[in-house]
Amino acid sequence: MLDESLLDTPDALARADRRGLLRGAAEAGARVRTAARHAAEAGIAELTPEGRPRAVLVAGSGTAASAVADLIGALAGASAPVIRLAPTGVAHAAGALRWALPGWAGSVDLLLIVTTDGSEPGLAQLAEQAYRRGCTVVGVAPQRSPLSEAVDGVHGMVVPLATAPYEPYDETQASAGPGALWALFTPLLALLDRVGLIEASPEALAKVADRLDHTAERCGPAIATYSNPAKTLAAELADSLPLIWTEGAGAGPAGRRFATVLAELAGRPALVAELPEALPAHGVLLVGDFAAGADPEDFFRDRVEEQQALRARVVLLRDQPAGGLTAAPAARELALGHDTPISELEPEEGTQLESIAELLAVTDFAAVYLALADSSDQP
Repeated sequence: MLDESLLDTPDALARADRRGLLRGAAEAGARVRTAARHAAEAGIAELTPEGRPRAVLVAGSGTAASAVADLIGALAGASAPVIRLAPTGVAHAAGALRWALPGWAGSVDLLLIVTTDGSEPGLAQLAEQAYRRGCTVVGVAPQRSPLSEAVDGVHGMVVPLATAPYEPYDETQASAGPGALWALFTPLLALLDRVGLIEASPEALAKVADRLDHTAERCGPAIATYSNPAKTLAAELADSLPLIWTEGAGAGPAGRRFATVLAELAGRPALVAELPEALPAHGVLLVGDFAAGADPEDFFRDRVEEQQALRARVVLLRDQPAGGLTAAPAARELALGHDTPISELEPEEGTQLESIAELLAVTDFAAVYLALADSSDQP
């Protein structure tokens, strides 16, 4: 059960936030600035690439690394294929994971290795394999970690992971909170801007940091639910099965990231799909057991001791749709035609990077509020 009263009690939220999740979400803008500075100090701004890579390969452990690959793919578009190298292994532990390059990878390809850990021997072996194949290797990892040393040893470029601005620089540990995504993502934005795959100049990254700061102000714990988009979304998703429908290249990765952090931080299931395919894919959920009016039992029975059944709720995340065509009206018609409530998020005007940043920030905050206001997560 969700304790909605907790959402408007900042002191109680702070006490419930034993993992520092709110602070991690609020620091995203500062992480971007720190990571951009680390990228400049590593020499990314002085790079003079001879041309674009044939393909970009992304490897790393954890959900933040997966989101980075997804975001890069959306931003690169048709400029070059972006391929995430999924790990294999008997367990999700640093020593058990292994990565392998595709057979065709070679000297015209770029390998990006991202991790908040840095102790994975499988990533170090991947860097060595890439060196033997002639691939260019760039890593973002904790400073002086085994992985950083491995990438440096194969003549690759290493950007030290940007830690939280309020903490001393810790060479072996990194925050696993929402800010970790931007610590990994920002240096790669600067790099891919230099190689001509995406547009992410220093000025553009500064605007992203400003948008993240602005969103954090709107979504902070001191802002009441009625004017706080993240708290409002968290309250709306109480006892709901979120059907996250996305529209636009940037909204797709943001929606998939939202589903991931809902599971990882708040322990809540969610389904995600892109419009217009979401309509047939999830339409049956609006008339089945998860439908808003589905309750075959006696309406007057005592429900005090019963587990609240999940009911479908559409969460519509929108960016700029391709070609100006939009399936949003059809999505609203389908949902409302089955008495299914809808939550909508659409960023303020700005660049694609700024829009993605706003969607990520609001949904990260919403997932954190759901995690904190759940009665099972309170002290």
